[in-house]
Amino acid sequence: MFLGIDTSNYTTSAALYDEEKGEVIQQKKLLPVKEGELGLRQSDAVFAHVKQLGEIVSELFGENKYCIDAIGVSTRPRDIEGSYMPCFLVGDMVTETLSAVLSVPRYEFSHQQGHIAAALFSAKRLDLIGEKFIAFHLSGGTTEALLVTPDDKRIIKCEKIAGSADLKAGQAVDRVGVMLGLPFPAGKHLEELALKSTAKFKIKPTMKGAECCLSGIENKCRKMLDSGDKPEDIALFCLKSVEAALCGMTDALISEYGNLPLIYAGGVMSDKIIRKTIEEKYSGIFALPEFSSDNAAGTAVLTSIASKK
Repeated sequence: MFLGIDTSNYTTSAALYDEEKGEVIQQKKLLPVKEGELGLRQSDAVFAHVKQLGEIVSELFGENKYCIDAIGVSTRPRDIEGSYMPCFLVGDMVTETLSAVLSVPRYEFSHQQGHIAAALFSAKRLDLIGEKFIAFHLSGGTTEALLVTPDDKRIIKCEKIAGSADLKAGQAVDRVGVMLGLPFPAGKHLEELALKSTAKFKIKPTMKGAECCLSGIENKCRKMLDSGDKPEDIALFCLKSVEAALCGMTDALISEYGNLPLIYAGGVMSDKIIRKTIEEKYSGIFALPEFSSDNAAGTAVLTSIASKK
């Protein structure tokens, strides 16, 4: 049994990976964000994680007495030098303590590595670890395409090969959602609203090679709102604009790198509208929604793999 913990910018999560059964159980809870606001200060996020993590772990274990073989934790947003957010210190501190108390090894990963591993696990494609593939990570803080190559130490070695030149996909979704009076984070609420729309849009993404530009989405949606467009049409336009940019990135990278497997991870990739198009057009590999948004599942799976190295 392998325990994973992730204290990201908006979710407290813990997961157990049962290697023999190939199953993950997880518990997670969003950080509280006041109505109408677009996020949290890091100090508030740290405080919320401190309050929530004990509750999450207690719910995860319940009355069970699991024997933990190793512990994994996300300690930084990305696996690059200088990548840092204070919220990850909560999980870092707790797992260091647990490792010492239980006398079991502890492994550190990035939040991004956890997202990719969770997508592979959920899609039953852990066989791709050890092969080269392209992973897209779209969330509130990240819009990146990554060339993933095998690495004995890191397991999942990520090299950024494309991204957004300005706004991130999750930021666009959240800003438009809050603009329409939806709760933050707005992803699932915007999707529910967009599914009510019958509008048709032809959207040409703003691209610079494989790099996309997303800041125009918010501006266009604001103009639509001021012009009296239906909220459901604005919601659909926002999501289809993100989809168009993602297709532009994918086309450019296929042209450059060939037909490598394509993995789509991160909270934005739980959207059914975008997923349907990408699956049909590129045979893209997606996680189930509960493994797309921030979670510790991928960290627990990576811990199992790292323990064998």
